[in-house]
Amino acid sequence: MTNPAQNDSAVLVVDTIGHAYGARRVLDGISFSLQRGEIGCLLGASGCGKTTALRCIAGFETVNAGTIRLNSTTVAGSDYSMPAEKRRIGMVFQDYALFPHLDVAANVAFGLRGAAPPVREQRVTEVLETVGLAQARKRFPHELSGGQQQRVALARALAPRPELLLLDEPFSNLDGGLRERLGTEVRDILKQHNTTAILVTHDQHEAFAIADMIGVMSNGRIEQWDTPYRLYHEPATRLVAEFIGQGAFLAGRIAGPGEVDTELGRFSARLPHDWPRDSAVDVLLRPDDILHDDASTLQAQVLHKTFRGAEFLYTLQLPQGGRIFSLVPSHHNHAIGEKIGVRLEIDHLIAFQHQTVTA
Repeated sequence: MTNPAQNDSAVLVVDTIGHAYGARRVLDGISFSLQRGEIGCLLGASGCGKTTALRCIAGFETVNAGTIRLNSTTVAGSDYSMPAEKRRIGMVFQDYALFPHLDVAANVAFGLRGAAPPVREQRVTEVLETVGLAQARKRFPHELSGGQQQRVALARALAPRPELLLLDEPFSNLDGGLRERLGTEVRDILKQHNTTAILVTHDQHEAFAIADMIGVMSNGRIEQWDTPYRLYHEPATRLVAEFIGQGAFLAGRIAGPGEVDTELGRFSARLPHDWPRDSAVDVLLRPDDILHDDASTLQAQVLHKTFRGAEFLYTLQLPQGGRIFSLVPSHHNHAIGEKIGVRLEIDHLIAFQHQTVTA
């Protein structure tokens, strides 16, 4: 895979950085880049290294390998670290980090201490209007909802016009509905201001809603840096395939170059390696690859179903024992044990080396 950090025109270039706490390596060759106005995301489970990577970019941690460049200026390397306050990077924290004794306007103005009072006042007004809190400038943090506090934190970070904005699990303290709505609003605000930003989260739905590019992280490495669409439909590794979205792996065998036989038939597939004929593989099938079709001769038995309002997620067993998922409109309410007709609509068939599942 091409090194995603090799981009001379990028605002941010993170090039094969490493970081360790003593003998424990936390980051191992992390690379990616962001263009002006692009929103990136580091996505992964707790302990994967995503927050450490963000802290290295911010200047709160040092790197022991590789470099970080901001607008072609090296801000971090194995033998150099520009102080955090000189990097022109804004940050929005998980806990908002607002000053409780200052009102909204004073919180937002905190990062503008060097500006003349008229300039500071105008900028505070601008960013509060941007985040929809112009009428709340004299209120204190304890008088605001969680969503409003997060908007104030965003306004404060945007006020000094940073070159880069970092968001560290910014919505984790909010409930699901508010998280989704505020995430969409934050993306709109960042795009309106052409702000380059990086989000860190463990929530893939949040990542998909906000980011243009996502790096799926595991054990201090980026498994794949790509668009949300390609991560879902064209995962580069089995780990990414399992972490992103839902899917089932159906056993198959290599029938020839780029062809796989399964119990559903023979398909053209993208194969990560030139495996010999008859090699055992697992084919990834997403729920949206399997369509309910009463006229289909292919029948599958309903093993489980999950009601999602507009649709059911069915777990189906095929005649030879393979299991797949299917998203079906909720007016097709089938009973457990019932057999239903299904057909395949596959645009991206991905195969991985077969793994034996143990109990």
